[in-house]
Amino acid sequence: MIKTDICVIGGGSAGLSIAAGAVQMGADTVLVEAGKMGGDCLNYGCVPSKALLTAGKVARSWKKSPAFGVNYDEPEVNFQKVHDHVKSVIADIEPHDSVERFESLGVKVIQAPGEFIDARTLKAGDTTIQARRFVIATGSRAMVPPIEGIENVPFLTNESVFDLTDLPKKIIIVGGGPIGCELGQAFRNLGSEVSIVEMASIMPKDDPDLVSVIRDRLEDDGVSLLEQTKVLSAAKKSEGVSLLVETNGEEREISGTHLLLAAGRIPNLEKLNLEAAGVNYERQGIVVDKGLRTSNRKIYAAGDVTGGYQFTHMAAYDAGIIIRSALFRLPAKVSYNAVPWVTYTDPELAHVGLSESDAKKQSVQYKVLYWSFADNDRARAERRTEGKIKVITSQKGKILGASIVGLQAGELILPWGLALSKGMKIGDMANVIAPYPTLSEVSKRVAGSYYTESLFSDRVKKVVRFLAKFG
Repeated sequence: MIKTDICVIGGGSAGLSIAAGAVQMGADTVLVEAGKMGGDCLNYGCVPSKALLTAGKVARSWKKSPAFGVNYDEPEVNFQKVHDHVKSVIADIEPHDSVERFESLGVKVIQAPGEFIDARTLKAGDTTIQARRFVIATGSRAMVPPIEGIENVPFLTNESVFDLTDLPKKIIIVGGGPIGCELGQAFRNLGSEVSIVEMASIMPKDDPDLVSVIRDRLEDDGVSLLEQTKVLSAAKKSEGVSLLVETNGEEREISGTHLLLAAGRIPNLEKLNLEAAGVNYERQGIVVDKGLRTSNRKIYAAGDVTGGYQFTHMAAYDAGIIIRSALFRLPAKVSYNAVPWVTYTDPELAHVGLSESDAKKQSVQYKVLYWSFADNDRARAERRTEGKIKVITSQKGKILGASIVGLQAGELILPWGLALSKGMKIGDMANVIAPYPTLSEVSKRVAGSYYTESLFSDRVKKVVRFLAKFG
């Protein structure tokens, strides 16, 4: 039996942040993790996917080189070494998330699955734990969609795709969200034939106008996009797998050597015995209030397991809320008005705050500001002018949201998140001095466009001419 101040279940992004913060602030802390430390982000998500994407960008760079006066032959891809590169990046980060590091901080780490016995007791392996506060941070996993015959077909998910040591000859990806589009582009750049099957439109949570830039790039790269397409059934073939799909009422068969499922996520709840703990949950995740407390007031939940924003940075944000509430008894509540997200295709697509469709749904009176990367000198120098920025403001200029598609969009979105969190107006961004030539000038330029109509109006021209008469 262990009695402790706080017990964290799950050693992913949220759980590790909470455990590290709690123990360093003086709380007696226990961490329970059944699988790999670092969770999905380190082992199967953010880190390996970005490492694979980077390898794909390097492989593709030869196609753009002639525009700069540099010519070299198409590269030879050694996928075993690509695999090794991905794994080495994970290995470089692993020590930061390791059992050894957390034990050195003073955390008691128990490597076993946890199951609630009652409302204040957890059993993990041979250990029984009673804690003043529990935090459930068990994350999520890839959903296997209800496709006829899928149980008889070999398929990959994000948990297995990074173990491949041979490049897939022809990979079919079910799901055109960020994961599907990122991995689809990466494999295509490395030499695979790629088909992405999506029931709706690719990247449905982002602004369609900006998504069109990603769509054009994927198709230009040679990715076959099957949008508005339903998967009817799956079958195993001697060369791999085939899917029967339906588009606009017409059925057809597509085949590949590999099948990757990227059609959504489900929370890891089944083994926790939440009923014994008095914790309410739904299909999409554990039910929490704005302070991330569950129906059992002694138990919190953080990260993907709540069914909210499934980003590593939101898991870290949740951790801060819980630490303030559980340790300091402060009335901390989540605020999601400035949540950024990025899809790391090339070009990237980043967003924060309200989109135009959000503003319409909420009946907000708004203005839309645009600026093109084609009007940015740094983008011209890089020959990457396919991007654009779109900003939503109130009629009086309060910043409500921003979306960017283009080179380094994920880096460019940060000041807009700051502006939203601080309630800034568009004039604050317009008055910033941006270094030249940088991509960040697009933010200053789009902000300045808010004033174009009034600054160059007939009224202003009359005032200028009138004042000129006085010398």
